[in-house]
Amino acid sequence: MTTKIFKRIIVFAVIALSSGNILAQSSSITRKDFDHINLEYSGLEKVNKAVAAGNYDDAAKALLAYYREKSKAREPDFSNAEKPADIRQPIDKVTREMADKALVHQFQPHKGYGYFDYGKDINWQMWPVKDNEVRWQLHRVKWWQAMALVYHATGDEKYAREWVYQYSDWARKTPLGLSQDNDKFVWRPLEVSDRVQSLPPTFSLFVNSPAFTPAFLMEFLNSYHQQADYLSTHYAEQGNHRLFEAQRNLFAGVSFPEFKDSPRWRQTGISVLNTEIKKQVYADGMQFELSPIYHVAAIDIFLKAYGSAKRVNLEKEFPQSYVQTVENMIMALISISLPDYNTPMFGDSWITDKNFRMAQFATWARVFPANQAIKYFATDGKQGKAPNFLSKALSNAGFYTFRSGWDKNATVMVLKASPPGEFHAQPDNGTFELFIKGRNFTPDAGVFVYSGDEAIMKLRNWYRQTRIHSTLTLDNQNMVITKARQNKWETGNNLDVLTYTNPSYPNLDHQRSVLFINKKYFLVIDRAIGEATGNLGVHWQLKEDSNPVFDKTKNRVYTTYRDGNNLMIQSLNADRTSLNEEEGKVSYVYNKELKRPAFVFEKPKKNAGTQNFVSIVYPYDGQKAPEISIRENKGNDFEKGKLNLTLTINGKQQPVLVP
Repeated sequence: MTTKIFKRIIVFAVIALSSGNILAQSSSITRKDFDHINLEYSGLEKVNKAVAAGNYDDAAKALLAYYREKSKAREPDFSNAEKPADIRQPIDKVTREMADKALVHQFQPHKGYGYFDYGKDINWQMWPVKDNEVRWQLHRVKWWQAMALVYHATGDEKYAREWVYQYSDWARKTPLGLSQDNDKFVWRPLEVSDRVQSLPPTFSLFVNSPAFTPAFLMEFLNSYHQQADYLSTHYAEQGNHRLFEAQRNLFAGVSFPEFKDSPRWRQTGISVLNTEIKKQVYADGMQFELSPIYHVAAIDIFLKAYGSAKRVNLEKEFPQSYVQTVENMIMALISISLPDYNTPMFGDSWITDKNFRMAQFATWARVFPANQAIKYFATDGKQGKAPNFLSKALSNAGFYTFRSGWDKNATVMVLKASPPGEFHAQPDNGTFELFIKGRNFTPDAGVFVYSGDEAIMKLRNWYRQTRIHSTLTLDNQNMVITKARQNKWETGNNLDVLTYTNPSYPNLDHQRSVLFINKKYFLVIDRAIGEATGNLGVHWQLKEDSNPVFDKTKNRVYTTYRDGNNLMIQSLNADRTSLNEEEGKVSYVYNKELKRPAFVFEKPKKNAGTQNFVSIVYPYDGQKAPEISIRENKGNDFEKGKLNLTLTINGKQQPVLVP
């Protein structure tokens, strides 16, 4: 066989493999394809003229030329992306792997799982793990952006050809109305909004490829218009989904102003956000779903929307109160932030990379240049000024922070005693995280998974149990009510005090008082008030590597870190209280969990009388746990909240007085 003949065979093979791409673009272009385009839009004069003459192929060619020129005039807009990309930076390993695997139809819908093979003939309805997030997030098609970035970096046309094929294949196989099941996952508004957000920069990076033909352009534009227009009339009724969808619809209207409907998309997005910021943000700055991770997401949503509006001179559509509320939200975040830039894993939350969070603060600092605290967090304390407060109560949301300082070695406890939350909250009032000298000793449980079949929901519900949080239970049952009422919040030089009451169960209120003494340690007083009877337990969890000693003789548990940064939790009850180990787990990232130490101080409640638990949470240096005892003095009255106690710590007395 000659070399020339062999090359011809290779060419024919490539054409055959690409036939799916060509087939997807072979339909004729008609006048209807331009129905959604504002042909009077500046720059579309040639398109308008060709359409008027009935030369629809020429019109599509002129429209493609317009978009290609537009793409060369400015960089792709990643401003609304979850993690903005920089096309000037080298492609990272994760992005390259995602793009290369996509070429052979191996997709990773969710970071909590690996890659799944969706077949040579892509099965867009495949559900490899009965976790709803895997099925939903398949249709966020995040690998398309990875393919676009690798294409831009390499110029290799295989990425462009494959993306054109996949987009056409996806649009053809998952149309709106195909089935109830299809629409539930493909056309859920949150997934639609994710695509509407990610497709504009992907489009910009691929539009100059030879694979991007005039016919495909019209297919893409009609498909994108359908998604953005559908989204504008199908916003979620409430919550962060509604925020995401409105923000992204506004972005669609900014990204493709050539559509007749783009002004309406922009206006509906702005209108929804102006309304929702008043509904969803408490006066203290916290977002009402009471999940720190979604609180941060809401900040980004509101500011991304403001930035999109600014691009088209619509920022005045947002009142000054909107901008002030977002700044207040950032200050609320600062209040509950730990020294490593993480926030407590209350509800559906997880840990965050410090550099990523600092980059968010840097973005926010550009919007609020006069705010020295935001600048401080954006620069890891190198610029700006530390906030002018330490311990702080966000009383509307029920997030309370005890803080000794703003340096990395500070002692910080963040406690949750909140009103009812939404889907992302858990029945966990009283739970807390405690961070000391660079270590989070008591991370909250996290979330593990969201929703799915019976097996997935069993996994989720384990992490929602009240008993795996640092709070009080009756018979190890979940709290029935999370509606905490603040009774006292006072701060001082040597003593900060919080008291709240939560009607946790029918006929049983849980009242918890936390005293932050000398900016060093904590006295925790739990009171079970009401006629209910049963077994009471005050639960505690420790970090997975704490290797604690369970000293049942003295009713105490203490960590054994070799660096000497340790913590002791001890029951100081005079009555009989038992110490028992429990099953403990923590999930720092989705679908990943670790075993960890957990324990409970327990005693029975046999009648209507109030039962008290008195515990000390004491950080110490070295390997020897301190010796601590307590004495009630004359006038001490737990019921009235008047405390007159004496702590003895390694022989030294510390009076505790709360009038």
